[in-house]
Amino acid sequence: MKVIKKVRDLQTMLCKLQLTPVGFVPTMGALHNGHISLVESALKQCSIVVVSIYVNPTQFNDKNDLKNYPRTLEKDLSLLDKVLRERDIVFTPDDKDIYPEEDIRVFNFGNLNNVMEALHRPGHFNGVGQVVSRLFDIVKPDVAFFGMKDFQQLAVIKELVRQTKRKVKVVGNPIIRENDGLAMSSRNTLLDPEIRRNAPIIYKTISTASAMISENDIPSIISFVEKSINIIPGFKVEYFEIVDDTELIPVNLRAEMKPGKRYFGCIAVQAGKIRLIDNIEFGLV
Repeated sequence: MKVIKKVRDLQTMLCKLQLTPVGFVPTMGALHNGHISLVESALKQCSIVVVSIYVNPTQFNDKNDLKNYPRTLEKDLSLLDKVLRERDIVFTPDDKDIYPEEDIRVFNFGNLNNVMEALHRPGHFNGVGQVVSRLFDIVKPDVAFFGMKDFQQLAVIKELVRQTKRKVKVVGNPIIRENDGLAMSSRNTLLDPEIRRNAPIIYKTISTASAMISENDIPSIISFVEKSINIIPGFKVEYFEIVDDTELIPVNLRAEMKPGKRYFGCIAVQAGKIRLIDNIEFGLV
């Protein structure tokens, strides 16, 4: 693999290689097997793959979160070197490469700006829109790969592509989990040991909730999820919503769920000092 830091050098290399389709996996580093699953999907589908490692400051509404976000570049490069081909590229820009000037763009993602993560992390998705559109402009990928753990982010990026009429195909890959069910996340390494031991309660609870939909209505399911998790010391449900998979409009009653549409239960939990998110599909059976 090749490691490239500068935008011009990356674009020169891609132009020189003239390989298509170009696959793109944008990351903020601190890589784990969830990221590697995205890379492996890209390798299967694309002649050349670009993996970016960049911690984007504009999507952090909490400066301490930005400061504490794990940065493990050497480890990340070693991990990628085991899976990428000689022609593939790891792009490791700095802030000046991504934002040569201050990015003052403001995006309107419709209802996606008004639910779940958007309410609890003001400005987060505008920052996501800024960095992803900038990276798309730099890399000009044919296919871009994202994990479904960041469910709302995936919907935002699809809406970004629709609004800006980009030709990139956005692929969402299934959540990769630890052996105990916890969704893999770069933030998992920051969990206190006792919190980490109890963290599988999140997936266990939403899995049970998903199975309840055939015989229980949504208010009682939400109540079950909140009570099951909030009883664990150090855990507090920030939100749990059952939403459709495009506009993420919450459904309040099972009767509102329409056959043929897909619905997901999305959750955010404050686990000690760390905030964890997860989701699972709710099917009407």
